[in-house]
Amino acid sequence: MQYQNTIAKAISYTGIGLHSGKDVTITLNPAPPNTGIVFIRVDLPDKPMVKACAENVTDTMRATTLENGAAKVFTVEHLLAAFNALNINNCYVEINSIEPPVADGSSMVFANLLKEAGVAQQLDKLNEIIIDKVYSIHDKDRFITIIPYDGFRVTFTSINPHPLLGTQFADFEIEEETFIQEIAGARTIGFMHEVEALQAQGLALGGNLENVVVYDDEKVLTPLRFEDELVRHKVLDIIGDLMLAGKIKGHIIAVKSGHALNTELAKKILMDNKGE
Repeated sequence: MQYQNTIAKAISYTGIGLHSGKDVTITLNPAPPNTGIVFIRVDLPDKPMVKACAENVTDTMRATTLENGAAKVFTVEHLLAAFNALNINNCYVEINSIEPPVADGSSMVFANLLKEAGVAQQLDKLNEIIIDKVYSIHDKDRFITIIPYDGFRVTFTSINPHPLLGTQFADFEIEEETFIQEIAGARTIGFMHEVEALQAQGLALGGNLENVVVYDDEKVLTPLRFEDELVRHKVLDIIGDLMLAGKIKGHIIAVKSGHALNTELAKKILMDNKGE
């Protein structure tokens, strides 16, 4: 039997938001059983809250956005991936801006924060969602599916027209050590030709060569941590986005999936397993 976990002590981190470019501090606090991951906008009147839940997803343009009334946060997937992989089920995330810090563009800072805070096991049983049938979301040549599996596994195929990227494949059994060694350090990928358009939309205002792996038409401008960093970051995003359904046991297989398909799958799983 598995039990729920929270963190053993509060811990804070300050940086800038990837898309907003704004300074932001997050403070992770222990939370009671059955709370889930809850973001608290401490910069707004009455400190409104939004739970990290598929039902609260309102946008998936370049990042996953959660919204509940006045409480809105986006680019939550890197933090959620660390919570998921390190088995932290309950936490209050106080945040004084609309977006968590980008840190280095990966989940590593958040994983290290959680390890420093420590794990506190709780008395309530963990209601793990055990996938017992196939769920699939398709969009033209993109898809994501989950099948029954005794564990949590992600298989991803990335296909990108850039000559240095092409087709990348990754297959990982998601456990804490594997996540930290092979996935957590993989950073967000960006392209020079997209920067102007993104910034015109109010996105990528905090991006730079330190927190995004940037490609121009012919080369990569940021030293890579992994030859296949793109596909590893796609796996990271899935781990974060699928936590919006809860703790899952199943095998995710995806081709060219992004936040829109990931969160649609999370919604479908959550709707089917409500009340269990």
